[in-house]
Amino acid sequence: MAQTATRTELFETMPLPRAIATLAIPTILSSLVMVLYNLADTWFVGMLNDPVQNAAVTLAAPVLLAFNAVNNLFGVGGSSLMSRSLGLKDYETVRRASAFSFWCAVAGGALISLLCICFNSSLLGMLGATDVTCGATRGYLGWTVCLGAVPAILNVVMAYLVRSEGASLHASIGTMSGCILNMILDPIFILPQGLDMGAAGAGCATFLSNCVACVYFFILLMVRRGKTLVCIDPRKFSVKHGIPRRVLGVGFPACIQNLLNVTGMTILNNFAAAYGASAVAALGIAQKVNNVPFQIALGFSQGIMPLVSYNYTSGNHRRMKRAVTGSLVLAECVLLAVSITYMIFAGDLIRLFMNNDEIVTIGTRLLRTFCLTQPLLALDFITVGVFQALGMGRNALLFAVLRKVVLEIPALFVFNRLIPLYGLACAQPFAEAVMAVLSVVVLVKLFARLNREPQ
Repeated sequence: MAQTATRTELFETMPLPRAIATLAIPTILSSLVMVLYNLADTWFVGMLNDPVQNAAVTLAAPVLLAFNAVNNLFGVGGSSLMSRSLGLKDYETVRRASAFSFWCAVAGGALISLLCICFNSSLLGMLGATDVTCGATRGYLGWTVCLGAVPAILNVVMAYLVRSEGASLHASIGTMSGCILNMILDPIFILPQGLDMGAAGAGCATFLSNCVACVYFFILLMVRRGKTLVCIDPRKFSVKHGIPRRVLGVGFPACIQNLLNVTGMTILNNFAAAYGASAVAALGIAQKVNNVPFQIALGFSQGIMPLVSYNYTSGNHRRMKRAVTGSLVLAECVLLAVSITYMIFAGDLIRLFMNNDEIVTIGTRLLRTFCLTQPLLALDFITVGVFQALGMGRNALLFAVLRKVVLEIPALFVFNRLIPLYGLACAQPFAEAVMAVLSVVVLVKLFARLNREPQ
């Protein structure tokens, strides 16, 4: 079959620079477009010059980040098993893993929506919403979570499943189609010249765009029927053959990792809330601008995962190791360039989203602090991606716990006491510096062990 031959060439014989580019570049581009659409929400809401509306988008961010817990549970876990099974030429497991991941993602999204509806008031309090910001935050959550959790999660999970067999471009087109539509709809729904819905309008635009992205993936699977191994047929859903254990063995640690990120972001926002709506808005803008290097590092990590998984299980450890080191070198160069750019133009970048002198002053200092260890992100992200690709879920979980529970969250308390407000931005660079050193040590040991294994 032509599709099988193309997939085999990509994973086994294509020159590594070209294979890495084929898998990673579309993934990075889709990640950056996703950042742009998140920034578009902030930018168009910022055009209202109302810190309350901007703070609402920031305060709701931890809940949207919780979607990633489900995305990783079934997207990362399912795609890892699919790619490893491809390397073993076990195509039936590929189909069963994709069906299991798809339908569990639907159930997970529905559960999040139900919980948000039932415990709305308590959730707003946990997020740090005050009497001033509560209404706007509730409106944003209504669209993005109460109505939009299922399409938002399916959009990402289906991209993971499609990418697992090397169709990185198709996965990225699906994700980007929703993001681009979101940017088109934002001014229509948010601004007074349009429907004047404020933060709630940003949520409505996000909901509609995620629905369109899901439609793209459904059409893609219909068109490629017989050519793709990605299967969403409920008859292929099975809890037998060790599918749940093997999906969740990688997905659960990745899920915990994102829940820890949610916890860290919630603590961070609650600290910032004590300094007023302007501080929350400034922190939110700085975080979203800083999300660009995060998504670049994540794009490299996710992009090469199918290549790493396939070559690991097929026994080509040399090609696997070269893929990891090549991606690391390229990612470090890109992130260094981004970091230098941010340091120079931090104030201009913050002002793009809200022309408020107080917010620009706070946001500029916060963003420059975030920049201190940006180039090191690739080491942490790609190391975790390697663990996930190889099915080493426990190692990935250990890294997540070290990064958030042991390093970053305690550092928030310490640095905020030492440097009120601005110290909040020091916790992440501190954690990244430590994790970068640990990543180098772990990768060197892993590669040495693979050298001793028969090829």
